[in-house]
Amino acid sequence: MAKVYVTGLGFITSIGNDLSTVAESLKALRHGVIAYPPFAAANIPVTVAAPVRGFDTESLDPEDWTYPERYRVKREYLRSMGPHGLYSYCAMLQAIEDAGLSPAEISNDDTGLFGASAGSPNLLTYYVRRMHEKGVMRCSPLGIVASIAGTVQFNLVAHFGIKGASTGFASACASSSHALGYAFDEIFLGRQQRMFVVGAEDGNVETILPFAGMRALSLNPDPDTASRPFDRGRDGFVGTGGATVLVLESEEEVARRGVVPYCELAGWGQASDGHNVAISHPDGLGLANALRRALGSAGVEPEAVDYINAHATSTPIGDISEGKAIRSVFGASGARPAISSTKALTGHGLSLAGAMETGFCAVALRQGFMPGSAHLTDLDPAVADLNIIRETVTERPQIVLNNSSGFGGANVALVMRAVPSVG
Repeated sequence: MAKVYVTGLGFITSIGNDLSTVAESLKALRHGVIAYPPFAAANIPVTVAAPVRGFDTESLDPEDWTYPERYRVKREYLRSMGPHGLYSYCAMLQAIEDAGLSPAEISNDDTGLFGASAGSPNLLTYYVRRMHEKGVMRCSPLGIVASIAGTVQFNLVAHFGIKGASTGFASACASSSHALGYAFDEIFLGRQQRMFVVGAEDGNVETILPFAGMRALSLNPDPDTASRPFDRGRDGFVGTGGATVLVLESEEEVARRGVVPYCELAGWGQASDGHNVAISHPDGLGLANALRRALGSAGVEPEAVDYINAHATSTPIGDISEGKAIRSVFGASGARPAISSTKALTGHGLSLAGAMETGFCAVALRQGFMPGSAHLTDLDPAVADLNIIRETVTERPQIVLNNSSGFGGANVALVMRAVPSVG
């Protein structure tokens, strides 16, 4: 039963495309939301989004894409990728470098990869339309693997020579947290020594705008206040995309390689609401059960938790449901962990969210801070009794939780613990 550690991180996000920029954005509460030009049409009620900068993936032909000069992606690789495939490839290179992994440590029977994404709706629509209009033999032979759900792991497993366990997860906004939980299990149970976990989304019109039809997106046109979890004036989430890659390794591998991990991934839990296809349980019952199971898995009492990175997306119903879940688990013991939602800075990354925010927690555990809740000026009375921090706290947490919730009432909670050598 090996301990599991986070040893490498890679970020392509709306608040930075490398670890140092992301860390500074988190500390300074610098957000990535803008007035999004593709939403400028009069018939689109949403005006803001949090896109990735430094990449141009608007073209349906990947040959036309541009991306930062530090990356070199082979032409034959791009042909099988959607936009978030490129993001995840670049984040993977970062994570490998950050963890200090050799080619032999990447490609072997004991190293696997789990991914999470919704696929590339824009590319999928294009290829299906082309099939009907031009004929099936005029479609790209790689159109399927570039666009369907699973494209992230298809590409990364092939291009990096992954030989261990690989699969993908599709539980909407809980997807990459599920990937992390099951990757933890692979190492904890001794099946693998190392796992890459990837969350990624295109973050373009086709992945974000359909949520306006659900009345889930913020109609606030001000980038500085549109994403404001726990605020009384919140009216929906702001969409984002990008990729995050985490390297998880066993205690044995960490010792063998002599690396200092970011933190220990100490346990996880999951539970379902069994309530509604799209709306959280009003009392947060599923998330509360996931939290209890996560704490039990890690052997942690509620009063030992210092910080919770909340799922809170800035929707009227979801934020309150999560608040009730937290209260039911922590209130009985009088525990008051600091709480914030970094989605105020990044927007909501859908399948990406869990991996991205777990990465944020790992950075916070190593560098010794807890990011505040940006844009929070009028705290909703329904969560006023919770310890929701507004400013960044420059104090190292020892135990951290990250929450994720998805369609169908899927809930995941992950527990992280500081390692003695850095805290």
